[in-house]
Amino acid sequence: MIWDDAAHITPQNLRSWEGLWRTWFDLGATQQYYPVLHSAFWFEHRIWGDSTLGYHLMNVLLHSTAACLVAVILRRLTIPGAWFAAAIFALHPVHVESVAWMSEQKNTLSAVFYLSAALVYLHFEQKRRPALYVLGLGLFSLGLMSKSVIATLPAALLVVFWWQRGQLAWKRDVVPLIPWLIVGATAGLFTAWVESTYNGAAGDDFQFTLLQRNLLAGRIVVFYFSKLVWPVELTFIYPRWTIDSATAWQYLFPLGVIAVLAWAWLLRRRNRGPLAASLFFIGSLVPALGFLNVYPFIFSFVADHFQYLASLGIITLLAGGITAALARMPDTVRSAARAIPFVIVVILAVLTWRQSRMYRDAETVYQNTLSRNPNCWMAHNNLGNLLREEGRNEEAIPHFETALQLKPDSYRGHYNIAQALRDENRIPEAIAHYQKAIELDPKSIEARNNLAILFEKTGQLPQAVDTLTGALQLNAGVSGTHYNLGRVLEKLGRMPEAMTHYEQALKLKPEYTEARNNLGIVLGRSGRMDEAVAQFEAALRLDPNSASSHFNLALTLSALDRSQEAAPHFREARRLNPSLVPPR
Repeated sequence: MIWDDAAHITPQNLRSWEGLWRTWFDLGATQQYYPVLHSAFWFEHRIWGDSTLGYHLMNVLLHSTAACLVAVILRRLTIPGAWFAAAIFALHPVHVESVAWMSEQKNTLSAVFYLSAALVYLHFEQKRRPALYVLGLGLFSLGLMSKSVIATLPAALLVVFWWQRGQLAWKRDVVPLIPWLIVGATAGLFTAWVESTYNGAAGDDFQFTLLQRNLLAGRIVVFYFSKLVWPVELTFIYPRWTIDSATAWQYLFPLGVIAVLAWAWLLRRRNRGPLAASLFFIGSLVPALGFLNVYPFIFSFVADHFQYLASLGIITLLAGGITAALARMPDTVRSAARAIPFVIVVILAVLTWRQSRMYRDAETVYQNTLSRNPNCWMAHNNLGNLLREEGRNEEAIPHFETALQLKPDSYRGHYNIAQALRDENRIPEAIAHYQKAIELDPKSIEARNNLAILFEKTGQLPQAVDTLTGALQLNAGVSGTHYNLGRVLEKLGRMPEAMTHYEQALKLKPEYTEARNNLGIVLGRSGRMDEAVAQFEAALRLDPNSASSHFNLALTLSALDRSQEAAPHFREARRLNPSLVPPR
């Protein structure tokens, strides 16, 4: 798994039928509100669980299906080189990211719906059967609920109809697609709202003037075109450009795009293909051109998977142009020239095979990224996390430090280095970074809980109480926060308050064994021995191998003069943890 795969592959709390319901009707239950995608992940998890092979095979199957649909659509449109274009789409290295990255099943799944809806609509456009219209709109809607980037489909269909006929008729071409345009625009705007509200696509990193956004859009278009025709130095995270409206050369990108469109417009009377391909390419990129904020813009404005569908415009133009040119060649050279498509496909296949090796594992992805983009704070941060999870803190901490040098205002950077420093018992440094993380994100419950644990560990109990109380003011529904606060209050001798928080933790999470055990201890110290026994027994029903629960129950039973009942619990506690009950 890499980066956010663990967040997309169905988490434990959503693996039930209730979890499937929440996927559809609880906004925020999943990382992004794409219920069809997350339902697919839910069913896949039922089939092959956490095995990554199944998800990778599904992505390959979906991508292959999309390539076949490309060929069928292009043949229906009588565009030359249909299977050549499909082969390029299937084997182009810029698509490795969409297929190798499990989270990007959103790309491959939505592409199948997009292309299926397009094919059905092309049938409707000829036969005008209402059933075909409804089916196409249904497929389009399912695709939007897999990834809303396909909202550009109705505009793409209008480009296709203009390419076919040279003009658009309002009643015949535009009116039937108005509902599609409305549905697509609604889905796109809703996703933009979710990105800013739930996924952090807001703040200083997204503050651009309209002029800057136009400069950015021009540069993005040129970048994606260049990677399509010359797919080298592809990487997982590209450098984040500095967009400066005072820098003259940055205007060359949008001016170049305008010049190409003007050339294609002038050429349209002889050949509408270049203009149609350009409009399809740029139009399909609109959601990723910088006019709408998406979270990845915080570290890069471009990513290979953003042009997954858009690439079809340029691929179709090139494949069709090469095929048509070969057909016009003299017979004496045509037989030899027929090898050109084969050579192109083989070259792409080799490049794709080499690119795929980058996704062998997460560490390889981030090491490769840093070799090509050494100032990528996100890669340093993610690689540091990976190393820390493997217990390699000495290697992880320098990556966190570099990430913070590159982006000092990163909440996640401060939180992650605090975790690593805590693991290394560098407590004062860890406390400082947790405090900075909370300063950057005052709503962070996780940082407050971890900071409070370190305050408790260093004897700063009043500070721990204040930190946890602040966390509960933000969200009183976190059982762990109540448990942590109960433990600190218990150390301060404030037993009634500690008891209240342990009880609240159990109300939120009845299977919380540690909270039951601690509640039992507080009840015992308060003289409520029978209630304490009940809590220890309940804890043992949840975890029969809890040495501390056996020991505490034995002590309480002894205090009640029930030594005969206490003896087996002392023995079990000694067996599970010899240091807890030394032999007599």
